[in-house]
Amino acid sequence: MSRHTHAVTIAGGGLGGLTAALSLRQRGVQCTVLEQAPELGEVGAGIQTAPNASRVLLALGLRPQLEAIRTEPTDQVRRRWKDGSVIATRPLGEAVWREYGAPYWHFHRADLHRVLLEACLDPDRPGPVVEVHTASEVVSVDSSDAARPVAVTSDGRRFAGDVLIGADGVRSNVRRAIGLSDGLVFSGEMCYRALIPGDKIAADPATRFLLDRFQSTMWYGPDRHLVHYLIRGGEYLNVGASVPNTLDISQRWSAPATVDEMVEAFSDWDDRIATILSKAEGVSSKWALFRQRRDPFWADGHIALLGDACHAMLPYQAQGASQAIEDAAVLAEELSAVTRAGIPDALLRYVSRRATHAGMVQDASLKNMHFYHLADGPQQEERDRLLRTFEGESDVSYEWLWRGTPLRDPDAMPQSYPLVHR
Repeated sequence: MSRHTHAVTIAGGGLGGLTAALSLRQRGVQCTVLEQAPELGEVGAGIQTAPNASRVLLALGLRPQLEAIRTEPTDQVRRRWKDGSVIATRPLGEAVWREYGAPYWHFHRADLHRVLLEACLDPDRPGPVVEVHTASEVVSVDSSDAARPVAVTSDGRRFAGDVLIGADGVRSNVRRAIGLSDGLVFSGEMCYRALIPGDKIAADPATRFLLDRFQSTMWYGPDRHLVHYLIRGGEYLNVGASVPNTLDISQRWSAPATVDEMVEAFSDWDDRIATILSKAEGVSSKWALFRQRRDPFWADGHIALLGDACHAMLPYQAQGASQAIEDAAVLAEELSAVTRAGIPDALLRYVSRRATHAGMVQDASLKNMHFYHLADGPQQEERDRLLRTFEGESDVSYEWLWRGTPLRDPDAMPQSYPLVHR
């Protein structure tokens, strides 16, 4: 039996919530995950895990499962919007393993989510099996007993625990339950998300070059930018493209997107962008982009927040999920070291260790919105000169972001993992 007598309830079964549940399970803590969706599974398309997040996932003993679903880019590439000319390239792949002791990987979000879920439910893994409830949206919290917060679902079920973690996203009900405003700020931009079948890319001479090397590529242009990379070993090209918003955010924050409107949004760019976007299949979408104001208050007694619920950021550092994964690791480290009496202090230490760090990434992501979207001219030329060094963008360097680990556990520190042929 675990030496930890407390039980943790987690509102939200996304990547951050499941990583927290698995991290706590591995340290002997019983967890219950409450997910609002009728079935557990991530929506969306591609996701990038930089070494700071990959290091945490590897420390959870997931390397074989991750190796089976990851796509490893060989390079990071920066291109100009008008003609596609290359500003700079940086090696990734084994160069990142050697330098940072952990990989830079691309995944389909659903694949990574499945690996985490299966590990949470696997009876043969260490620690108590995670209890997962779907169709269980947490709408309110009963804190009449401060030491036993009760998560109340939309159908009236009550889940009491010694700790309640709000990993329920940018519109967190747990956040509101502890008296915090949402703190959301609209960026004025939206993001198109699309998947392009790899066989379509290969069949067209204009786009076949994208399969020559598996690269993570960003195109910079006035008022917008576009990112693409391969997932599932080249089965799909994942595309994310940020443009000025056209959604009525008073009505909805997301909507389906047509191929024609995506092509039109980049009609004056390098012709290859329109060619790529014209090949999109399935349901493409557009999402209004919000961020949260920096807020150092994530905990109240036996309740705390995680991921987008406390530090929602713009996607201009590709760190939203990675920062949630770091949150999960630190949370587990703190909670697993205390008994019930020490829970409030453990949650305060968790916030102390994470709030400034995640806030710096929030700020950098916001500054990159301007940095990426400069009109051609002297400022753009100076930006491109800086980008050629690949030391990072805005206020944070890759050295700071990728090398560090949020954990005190020496076994999870950067190390020389045995390289395999990938």
